[in-house]
Amino acid sequence: MSERAGLFAKRSGLPLDDPFSVIKLDAADADQEGRLLDEARTVSMFSEKRLVWVRGIGSQAGLAKDVAALIAEPPTDTLILLEAGDLKKTSPLRKAAEEGRSAMALPCYADDARGIDSLIDEGLQKAGLRISPEARQLLKANLGGDRLASRGEIGKLALFCTGQQEISVEDVRELIGDVSALNADEIVDAVLCGRVAEFDRLFSRHISGGNHSFVVLAAALRQIQSMQILREQMERDGKPASAAVASARPPVFFSRRRNVETALQRWSQTMLQAAGDRLLGAILRTRQQPALANETSRQTLFALAIESARQAR
Repeated sequence: MSERAGLFAKRSGLPLDDPFSVIKLDAADADQEGRLLDEARTVSMFSEKRLVWVRGIGSQAGLAKDVAALIAEPPTDTLILLEAGDLKKTSPLRKAAEEGRSAMALPCYADDARGIDSLIDEGLQKAGLRISPEARQLLKANLGGDRLASRGEIGKLALFCTGQQEISVEDVRELIGDVSALNADEIVDAVLCGRVAEFDRLFSRHISGGNHSFVVLAAALRQIQSMQILREQMERDGKPASAAVASARPPVFFSRRRNVETALQRWSQTMLQAAGDRLLGAILRTRQQPALANETSRQTLFALAIESARQAR
């Protein structure tokens, strides 16, 4: 949204650093009675047109009324640019913009897989870099929440790999911002595959690095929920674990597929449900007793690792 709004403002042709031509308002200021109307109808003394740019809009009722009034009688020499949050269809502001002939409501969605691919290609082509398919998958798995943050991660990766021809998985692992999430996935795989000693080593390293144990619990719960969906496909359609993993959406990262297949073969739907309930209980206890969060998390995950190891016998 911020990127599109900036592009719109730039195409207005106005100097964005000129406070007489471009008026930037916070939603709370614009929501003051008549403030937006006054700014929109003020005649500029130094330029032929003006831009009124309002950010951080939520559910301000007064602002919606002002916008409806401006749509009914649009100013001739002022552009209005509004940045709003996720507005429901019933929002007065959204309805006014969608129904008005002199306004447009432009939805801004989070980047999907294709959009993230385009960001990666755009950022790396400028730097003259290629990226291996495996490294691209790993990079994509950690982008998409925020486009500006995604651009920052891609730019940081391109800078780190200056002088190379191709970016590898190791390069992405070293530079990716969400390193704690990557570590958490490794710990979860060790738990669900019953590798007790490996779990203990990885979890201890995770905690000693200053990371929160909650990250691992949350990752484990997400994996359990994903496995419940895949396990249902196996039981309903008679799929083997490998086929269920291959058809997973979003796809399972290539380096984790064997671990997920192994876990699916060991954990029944009943066991997965019990594991999910146990993890939810552990998450609740870490919130109630933060001082014991690490030990609570370790005991819960340790018990799950032992359960998986028993199923392998």
